[in-house]
Amino acid sequence: MYETPDEWDAHYREGRGFRPLGERERALLTEHVPAPDGDGRALDVGSGTGELAAHLATSGYRVDAVDYTASAHDRARSEHPGSDRIRRILLDVEHGDPDCLDPGGYDLITLRLVYPFLTCRTGVVRGLGQRLRPGGALVVITPTAADVPRDRRDIALDEAEIALLAGDWETAERLDADGLTLLILRGHRPPATRAVEKGTPAGHALIGALAVVTDDAGRVLLGRSAQGMLELPGGKSAGAEDLAAAAVRELEEETGLVAAPDSAVVVTMLLDAVVGVPRLTAVVRVTAWSGTLSNPEPQLFAKWEWHTLASLAALGPVFTPAAHALNEIWPGTLPGLPPVTSYPLAAGQPPVPGEPAEAVRLRRAMADAVTAGGWAASEPVQTALRTVPRHRYMPEQDLRTAYDDDAAPVTRRSATGRATSSVSAPWLQADMIESLRLRPGAVVFEAGSGGYNAELLAQVAGPGGRVVTGDIDPYVVQRTRRFTAEAGSGRVTAFQGDAAAGAPARLAPRDGFDGIMITYNVRDIAPPWREQLADGAILVLPLEIHGYTRAIAFERRGEVLHARKFTHCGFVRAQGAHARRAPAVELLDGELRLRFEDGPPAGTGGLEAALRGPRHEIATGVTMGSGFYFGSLQLYTATTQTGFCRLSADRARDSGTVRLAPGDAAPAITGEGSLAYLTYEQIRHGDTPTESLWEWAVHAFGDQGPRLAERLAATVRAWDRDVRNGAEDPALSVHPAGTPDDQLPAGDILDKAHCRLVFQWPGRPATRPAPAESGSAPAVRTGNPPGSATATATEVRTS
Repeated sequence: MYETPDEWDAHYREGRGFRPLGERERALLTEHVPAPDGDGRALDVGSGTGELAAHLATSGYRVDAVDYTASAHDRARSEHPGSDRIRRILLDVEHGDPDCLDPGGYDLITLRLVYPFLTCRTGVVRGLGQRLRPGGALVVITPTAADVPRDRRDIALDEAEIALLAGDWETAERLDADGLTLLILRGHRPPATRAVEKGTPAGHALIGALAVVTDDAGRVLLGRSAQGMLELPGGKSAGAEDLAAAAVRELEEETGLVAAPDSAVVVTMLLDAVVGVPRLTAVVRVTAWSGTLSNPEPQLFAKWEWHTLASLAALGPVFTPAAHALNEIWPGTLPGLPPVTSYPLAAGQPPVPGEPAEAVRLRRAMADAVTAGGWAASEPVQTALRTVPRHRYMPEQDLRTAYDDDAAPVTRRSATGRATSSVSAPWLQADMIESLRLRPGAVVFEAGSGGYNAELLAQVAGPGGRVVTGDIDPYVVQRTRRFTAEAGSGRVTAFQGDAAAGAPARLAPRDGFDGIMITYNVRDIAPPWREQLADGAILVLPLEIHGYTRAIAFERRGEVLHARKFTHCGFVRAQGAHARRAPAVELLDGELRLRFEDGPPAGTGGLEAALRGPRHEIATGVTMGSGFYFGSLQLYTATTQTGFCRLSADRARDSGTVRLAPGDAAPAITGEGSLAYLTYEQIRHGDTPTESLWEWAVHAFGDQGPRLAERLAATVRAWDRDVRNGAEDPALSVHPAGTPDDQLPAGDILDKAHCRLVFQWPGRPATRPAPAESGSAPAVRTGNPPGSATATATEVRTS
C-alpha cells in the first residue's frame, strides 16, 4: 500500500493503473446519481488516470478531477483528451488548501478505490460532506475485506468500517458492482460527541486522596496506624467523588477535624505502583480547618499527633504514599524515597499560616543581630527580616539553624557532595538587598532561586511590586514554588532555566527591571543582565575576580556598569552557561597547585626545577595585628600584577620549599620559570591576640625570583601607603566586550569573555596600560592570622 506522493507518482509514470471502470459501475452511477439539469457539478477525489472523471463528464457533469500527483494528471490528459468539461486540480485533499475547489459546492462527490488509502478518513469525509449541495450524494466505491486476499486487506473496507462510514448519513444505499461495494450516501449528519463506556471495567489501579494538614505552629498531622506506620489522613474516593472532597471527608472520619471543600486544594497527582498494581494518589493541601483532634476510628489508628517539619526525616516507617505526599508539599524533607511520578496541578493555593512562638522570637533576634551589624539600615529591609518566616523555606532544618544570623544551610548537593544551593546568611542577604535601593512597586529579577530571598525582595518591593526568580535546577524551582505557595506573598514567579540568559521575555518589564540580584558566584557578567536592567538601576552579584569573590553593586549608566559597593563574600559556583573549572597546574607531585582563575596558565615552564632550588625571602616591613582584614590587599595585588595566580598546598608545608597553611591560597606571580608568593610571619607573640603582630613577607624561587619578589613586595608597600587606610575598594567600571582601549578610562584592565573591567586604585598611575591578558592575574585568598576578620563564612547560593 502506497503512503507517499512519490510512490504514487512512480506508479502512474511507470504506466500502471487500477481496475478499469466497469459497465456495472457506469450503469449504477447513471441510474442512481444522474447529472441534474443545468449546471451539474461533480468532484472526483483521487481521479488517477481520469476514467471516472471522463465518464461523469459524458454523463452531463462539469467535473473537478483532483489528484495529488502530477503524473496521474499527465496520464489522464493523454488517455482522455479533449474534454472541456473537466478541470484537473493538483491537490492533496488531506493536507492541502481546498480553496481551489468550487465554492458553489457539488451535486456529486466520488471516491473510487480511494477511501481505504485515506489516513484521516473521518476528517476528509466531513469536509467533503460540507461541500455537497442540497440533495447531493457522496459515492464511495471500494473493495470489501471479504473479497480480497489477506495480504491486500489494506486496500479494502470491512463491514465495521462500512457501517461506521454509513452511520454519519441520513441515507446510505449499498449496491454491488461486480464485486465492488458502491455506497451512495446522502444527508451528511455527523453525530454529536457523547461519552460512552466500554462495559464493566476490571479494577486495575488504586486511587486515593491524602490530606496534608498543619496546625497553628506549622506542624503536620500524622497518625500511627494499626500496622505500626505513620500515615496522613485519607483514603479511597467514593464513586465519582471529587478527590479534594474525598480528602476532606476522610479527614473528618479519621481525625474529627472539619474542613470546608473550598479549603482543600489538589496540589499534585502521584503515580507509583505497589506489587505491580498502579497507584494514583491525590495530594490535597488543607489550608483551613476547625474542630478538636480526636481518634474516631481506634481500630485503624492508635493515635494522631502533630509533627514538626524538621523531624520528618527521623520518624521511622511512614506509609509510602504519605511520605511522597509530604515530600511534594515540602520538597527535601524526606530524602531517599522510592521513585514516583508527579503531575503538579496549576490550581492556586492560598498561603497556609502557622508557626511556633519560638520561630517568632528567633526571627526577631536574627533581625536585631543583622541590624546591629549594620547590614540592614533601612526600615523596609528590617521589616522583611522580621516578617518573612525564614524557617519555612528550609523545613528540613531546625529553628536555631534556620535563624542563625551567620549560617547558610545547604539545601541541595550534587552527586559528588558539592553544595549547589542553599539559603544564604541573613546578613549577606540584607546587605545585597540594601544595595539594590528598591522603591515601592519595584519589579526585581533574582538569578538563583530557593524562595526565601525572593520573598524578602517581594516584602521590600511591597504590594505593588513583584519578583521574577529563576534557577537551572528543576528541583530548586519546585522547592521555590512550593515554599512560596505555602508561606509567600503571591508576588513571586519562579521559572526553570539558565538564569545567565536573563528572565524570559514574557516576565521581563518593557523598561527593564528595577533591580537584579545574582545569588551564585559568577566569573563574568552575562550581557542579558545589563540589557534587562533599567538605566540607573542596580545589579548586585558575587563576582569572582581572579578567584576573589565580592558582592558588588553596579549601577547601570547606558552600556557601562559602575561599582557602588563591595562586600566580601562567597557563594556556590555557577552552573549552566557560566560554569567553568579554573585552570590549575600541579607541582611537586601534586603537593602544590597554581590556579589561574581568569585565564590560561602562564609562565609555568621550569617551575618544578625552580621550586627545588634555593628560596629567596624579602620582608616587606608591612605589619598587621590579629583580626585585621586584608581583602583589599588580595584584590589590589590580583588586579595590578601581571602573571598573577594563587598558590595552594594540600597540607601544611614548611619543608624548606614553601611555607603555607593547609587550605590557604597565597597571592603569587610567575614569570620565566620563576615564582614569588605572598605570605605572613608572626614577628611578635603576645599573651593575648591583640598583643601579637604579623609581617607580610615574600618568598621566591627561580632565576627571576628576586626580581619578582621585589615587585610583589613593592605592591604590598604601595597598598599600605595608598589603599590600606583610605577607601579600600577601587573605582570599578564594567564595559561591554569589544570596547576599544581608547574608549576605556585609565586604569588596570581585566578582560573577560563578556566584558572589560577597569580598576582605578588610589596612587596608581592615571595611564591606560595595554590590556592584561585574561588569566595574567588570577588570585585567591591568603590565609588569615588567628582571629582575623578577613571574611565571613563562605556562602552558598542565596535563596
